[in-house]
Amino acid sequence: MAKELKELTKRADNYSQWYNDLVVKADLAEQSAVRGCMVIKPYGYAIWEKIQRQLDDMFKATGHVNAYFPLLIPKSFLSREAEHVEGFAKECAIVTHHRLRTNADHTGVEVDPDAKLEEELIIRPTSETIIWNTYKNWIHSYRDLPILCNQWANVMRWEMRTRMFLRTAEFLWQEGHTAHATREEALEETVKMINVYADFAEKYMAVPVIKGVKSANERFAGAIDTYTIEAMMQDGKALQSGTSHFLGQNFAKAFDVQFINKENQLEYVWATSWGVSTRLMGALIMTHSDDNGLVLPPRLAPIQVVIVPIFKNDEQLAAITAKVAPMVEKLKAMGISVKYDDADNKRPGFKFADYELKGVPVRLALGARDIENGTVEIMRRDTLEKETIAFEGIEEHIEKLLVDIQDNIFEKARRFRDSKIITVDSYDEFKEKIEEGGFILAHWDGTTETELKIKEDTKATLRCIPLEGDTTPGRCMVTGKPSARRVIFARNY
Repeated sequence: MAKELKELTKRADNYSQWYNDLVVKADLAEQSAVRGCMVIKPYGYAIWEKIQRQLDDMFKATGHVNAYFPLLIPKSFLSREAEHVEGFAKECAIVTHHRLRTNADHTGVEVDPDAKLEEELIIRPTSETIIWNTYKNWIHSYRDLPILCNQWANVMRWEMRTRMFLRTAEFLWQEGHTAHATREEALEETVKMINVYADFAEKYMAVPVIKGVKSANERFAGAIDTYTIEAMMQDGKALQSGTSHFLGQNFAKAFDVQFINKENQLEYVWATSWGVSTRLMGALIMTHSDDNGLVLPPRLAPIQVVIVPIFKNDEQLAAITAKVAPMVEKLKAMGISVKYDDADNKRPGFKFADYELKGVPVRLALGARDIENGTVEIMRRDTLEKETIAFEGIEEHIEKLLVDIQDNIFEKARRFRDSKIITVDSYDEFKEKIEEGGFILAHWDGTTETELKIKEDTKATLRCIPLEGDTTPGRCMVTGKPSARRVIFARNY
């Protein structure tokens, strides 16, 4: 194994360091000169592009269109929705001036005190306020509804403790913002989008998720209900991987967005918002990867197949290239991304280790003897299994193998997730089991007071009230008061 892989911290030794090592060594991202921000490198961004492209197709298939709204939001806008401003106030970055000037001794620059803004501007932590101020100009009648907009953008939340992809001061995301004529339409939209996220997570990311509703304490600031998908990482911690919010008429009232309904009456608009971010990259890494590096689901891998020729001279390379060229073209025609790495600046062993580190699902290797024998060595990244097979018909074999890898890593993650779902009845048992990690199913009395006590005692948060599962009433494990059903607690990122 290459030296680089030996330097990758083992998960069992230090899971957090393993994650940080992998993000950097697999060329996904690196720290930037700006505190808490990251540079997403080309290989990491290529994965994000595939996530973005697939989600964008799914949004458009459900009737949504893309738009773009300003990065800067007047500070007064945030104060119009009380819960919203309270939820984001501590994370806001604020623009106060619009000009710099050379300092007195001409050694640098300073803020020009004469260039102070009349109203300070917030770098968007989320866009509900600026968008609903805009929607006021778009909506007058029920005929103008629904509005189904999404935007791909960056946002800034001044996080104090950051980790690349999982929690950064600036991150990339998409945020959907929809407007509806009725409560029922808005609720339908909210549920529809959490289902879109769940389908994407499971079918493309190969990440099994639990769908549920957040408690009042955990819901989005300004929302009436927040729906979530929760995933389980290999260290037993939960990761919120997507949310969809039913906003009711809160933002419409805050920005006075009204419409004439079919009964010719004036009514406030109903709203939703929903989003996922580059945090999905963190979910992808921590759900599947191992001590050798990334394990990428084929559907999101920038390179699905890499071919490494083994040669001693130009004549052998030419023969291998001629043999491989038709296969490469056929794979591309089948919609499979393939790289033929014939560069002679690195030894084959280094290339093998590098592509293993970067999680390329399928690796082919062939040399002069393989050409003579009509064979090729093939390795699958998920199991590291190698086999030598006939070159004839290799394209169909690869196509089936990619499907099998996608299915296999999902099932592996699902089995692990299911093994980490534990049911408890007493608070003592809860305190014991939470140390082992995982999703803990327990009864809760529905109060924020009890929820906060559990968090203070154990550092576990209420992840969601599951949409499916055991709905048998019981008694709260902490207070003994009636509980409508079991909910899910976990320590989380």
